[in-house]
Amino acid sequence: MTRQRYDEHSTEFGLWTRDQPELASENTPGMGFITSNLDFIWHNYLTGDWMLLEEKRHRGYIKRWQQALFDLVDRCCRGDPHYHGFHKLVFEKTNPEDGQMWLDGKLITRDELIRFLRFETL
Repeated sequence: MTRQRYDEHSTEFGLWTRDQPELASENTPGMGFITSNLDFIWHNYLTGDWMLLEEKRHRGYIKRWQQALFDLVDRCCRGDPHYHGFHKLVFEKTNPEDGQMWLDGKLITRDELIRFLRFETL
């Protein structure tokens, strides 16, 4: 019997890990496994500037447990002077062309997004 699918967009490996009783936290005392993917590692290979970017469509939100993982990764990256942080990009629908969007909770335009992705407004 397979476990409930929490993410329709998971890979085959992600689905496989969810079906392994040895990895299920409720079956393994002292273990508390969670996993999340990160949507983008945005990097300018010429300057070395980079950032982490999580995309949510249809006004989605980052779950509390997922934010805790992202905060952990963000803290580990802060020592790099070229690192420009972890950011959340939320689309009203699916992309900058079919609705509004918010960057770190602030409503932005397509042009503002382009400047942000060019590391011009951080």
